[in-house]
Amino acid sequence: MAILSKTGSYSFLVEPFHCDFSHRLFMGHLGNHLLNAADFHSNERGYGMDYLSTVHRTWVLSRFVIEMSSMPRAYEHINIETWVEDVMKYFTSRDFKVIGKDDTVLGYGRSIWAMIDTETRQPVDILDVRDGLINEYIEKTKQCPIAPFTRVRIGKDIPMSSSVKACYSDVDINGHVNSVKYIEHILDLWDIDWYRSHSLKRLEIAYIAEAHYGDTLSFFCDEERDGVFSVRVMKETDGVDGAKEVCRCRAEFC
Repeated sequence: MAILSKTGSYSFLVEPFHCDFSHRLFMGHLGNHLLNAADFHSNERGYGMDYLSTVHRTWVLSRFVIEMSSMPRAYEHINIETWVEDVMKYFTSRDFKVIGKDDTVLGYGRSIWAMIDTETRQPVDILDVRDGLINEYIEKTKQCPIAPFTRVRIGKDIPMSSSVKACYSDVDINGHVNSVKYIEHILDLWDIDWYRSHSLKRLEIAYIAEAHYGDTLSFFCDEERDGVFSVRVMKETDGVDGAKEVCRCRAEFC
């Protein structure tokens, strides 16, 4: 297999029905574009979902952060660059750069991924896949200037803000609630009037456990400081006592 460039660049159209009332792209749809770019990049280089599905493996997103100086507007074309920053035995880090018209940099993203066995749902050694082919694509010279992931802390006694039951449109091809769906549900914790006077600058989310169709997701939100919120998402499964934490998020508005 021929070795390709370490960085991939992919073009996306900001479709108007993917935008909010301000005509700017929803953060959830931007997240989908970033994840699609990651999928295209890894598939083209031989360690993506197309190959992994044949050996009962899949990628699972562990952490995700997006930091934007400006969100693209409806009908704009954006380019998303993505590259592998580092690889360890069970995790790999991948970065993103979002470029708008006139080559304006709109923002960056960081992500951490694990590889799991689709039958056992247990982590597997990434470097066992195709004799560690991913090592050929580690990009050491390209920088992602946004702050790395931070630990999201939230108190145990925060009252519940809302809850939803995971339904058909929440579940992806891996059989669990889609990573971006959590982001969309979390951003619905603030009403439209809040978004008329605030812009989401940075969103970081850590995925802890899987949720599935029929699980009830409960959201607990605490304001750390002015415009900065921590969110915990818990799941309750039908027929199972108790609740389990599935993810934590920090949203920073300006």
